[in-house]
Amino acid sequence: MISSLLSDFRSKKKSAQDITEEHLARIAEKDPEIGAFLYINAENARKKAKERDSSGDFSAPLAGIPMTLKDIIAVEGLQNTAGSKILEGYISPYSSTVWKKLEEAGAILLGKVNTDEFTMGSSCENSAYKITKNPHDFSRVPGGSSGGSAASVASDMGIFSIGSDTGGSIRQPANFCGVVGIKPSYGRVSRSGCISYASSFDTIGPLAKTVEDTAIVLSVIAGHDPLDATTPDIPVPNYAQEISHNIKGKKIGLIKEFLQADGIRPEIKEETLKTAQELEKKGAILQEVSLSLTKYAVSTYYLLVKAEASTNMARYDGIRYGPSVSPKSLHDMYEHNRSLFGDEVKRAIMMGTYTLSAGYYDAYYLKAAKVRTLIKQEYEQIFETVDAIIAPVSPFPPFCIGEKIDDPLAMYLADIFTVPINLAGICGISVPTGFRNGLPTGVQVLGKAFHESQIFSIASVIENL
Repeated sequence: MISSLLSDFRSKKKSAQDITEEHLARIAEKDPEIGAFLYINAENARKKAKERDSSGDFSAPLAGIPMTLKDIIAVEGLQNTAGSKILEGYISPYSSTVWKKLEEAGAILLGKVNTDEFTMGSSCENSAYKITKNPHDFSRVPGGSSGGSAASVASDMGIFSIGSDTGGSIRQPANFCGVVGIKPSYGRVSRSGCISYASSFDTIGPLAKTVEDTAIVLSVIAGHDPLDATTPDIPVPNYAQEISHNIKGKKIGLIKEFLQADGIRPEIKEETLKTAQELEKKGAILQEVSLSLTKYAVSTYYLLVKAEASTNMARYDGIRYGPSVSPKSLHDMYEHNRSLFGDEVKRAIMMGTYTLSAGYYDAYYLKAAKVRTLIKQEYEQIFETVDAIIAPVSPFPPFCIGEKIDDPLAMYLADIFTVPINLAGICGISVPTGFRNGLPTGVQVLGKAFHESQIFSIASVIENL
């Protein structure tokens, strides 16, 4: 879609202003029901589109392409709320590295979209501002935490969106909304200027309608950044150009523990196996692999991320960030400001603080950190025998709004197939495979760290099955 639009812009078949107006019209028509946007950047989007058309320069890789940003990604002069009341009215004084790269590439920002508060959630029901609905069924969730990103793309209210994935927050909503979403390898994309949930897990990545579009966008935003020490100084490929539709001889693993997991719905398992068999017909070699530590992944993940979250949330005190009050005492100030956090954030602070406290650090946090290392090593060993892994994204289809919100453990188990990838720091892409009972289906393709080109190629073949 991006390539064809750029071609139309360059040949003057279409203008950036026309495409921008089409998207703004769809936002006006659809978003009151879907609830994807927290801020609509209409005036500035029109201005940028007009400037682009006037210049006639569409040489940049995203010139004139309208898109959205998850509301954790800083844009100078715009709100950056992270879906939380404690940041209501906060205007960013600087731009994130990701947005600087997108702006330089010519992208046009349509607005900031909804997220679970501080990205803590799997349904987009934890936002302090609104509940985003699944565009395919308004009674169901779009997934989380990048639910606004996935819903905006699925409903044609943006060509692509940028989300974040700490434990599945790009791949799961992409799966629920029937779009493509990639979690790049940890460190592949700078997080400078992006509000953090758990710093050793957070990953920024694109969601779009096609594999090629996500590849184009990732090539723009990836790379070393002096402002983020986790980004290695290694070349960024032209991912779109490296997509190959020939997977003959590629060894693709099927994780035994995923397909035998408690709670996986039969149709999810069936869709994964069916997709794998179709790849086999294209020349891939299927191989069952065992990741014995999978059963520890969810508990390990939540011990670690909640610990990191409790530390990251300490900065939101109502003095440097958030609404200021004139309290009678320091205690009153904290009581007022911290009460603005939602239930899931409060839960994270309490769990994380407990985990890191004296007497429990060794028993919980340190032990979980060691298990994380073992999980990472297990994936590294598997990738010595296979080129990629195909797996389900979620154990169940999009669930109904309100169905799991009062049961945190049930919500956490929605991430059973996504969090191991974040623990290991590898890359994974969610790609749609069709529909069942009116709801999107899909799988994820997992690859070795910094081997995004590999999973783009396999995902592209799946996309065209």
